[in-house]
Amino acid sequence: MLLRKWDDIPEFMRNDEVKKYYDILIKKRFSLMLKRFFDIIMSLLLLIVLSPVFLILAIWIKADSKGTVFYRQERITQYGRTFRIFKFRTMVSNADKIGTLVTTQNDSRITRVGEKIRKCRLDETPQLINILKGDMSFVGTRPEVQKYVDAYTDEMKATLLLPAGVTSLASLKYRDEDEIISQETDRGKTVDQAYIENVLPEKMKFNLEYLNNFNILKDVNLCVKTVI
Repeated sequence: MLLRKWDDIPEFMRNDEVKKYYDILIKKRFSLMLKRFFDIIMSLLLLIVLSPVFLILAIWIKADSKGTVFYRQERITQYGRTFRIFKFRTMVSNADKIGTLVTTQNDSRITRVGEKIRKCRLDETPQLINILKGDMSFVGTRPEVQKYVDAYTDEMKATLLLPAGVTSLASLKYRDEDEIISQETDRGKTVDQAYIENVLPEKMKFNLEYLNNFNILKDVNLCVKTVI
């Protein structure tokens, strides 16, 4: 998880705002190495321990509705690289083609089993595979689809210096973001407008704060808070 040299970072990220965060992170090379080591060991351990739970959930999802067990969507991670995220499917098949890219309150596309799985955030657990592969980390900015990354300000692009994360302080603070989106759509905004204008900027404040104060002990603390 070592940072690239500044000149090797994609051109769209090389601006003065990103450079400020790069200069902070480049001084924390050892912590970044520990972060990757922690990701590999813990993701492998949890995949082994949770394998029976994965099997039960897979059978439950297949029995409840037609479609695949996993939902694979293209997201953006470190340096703007595209990857396919693993999630347990909680919506009807082809949900992203019959609605928005973010989930709204009382979304009719969510299946009966999906609703129960989402309440416990169990749909996110297959991302342990993404962590082991290096696409993601336990802690970091939640990976967005390309259309939302395109809306990033110069400063927001600094979050792409590190791999996307399963959890973050922003995720904990905005775990009910669908309620905010619902309120804004009631005022006449589209779902995309509500997310980009009202949710994304506020979440990014926490994500940028994380970069500014990154250390491995805070990562562990955030993981514990997430489980709680």
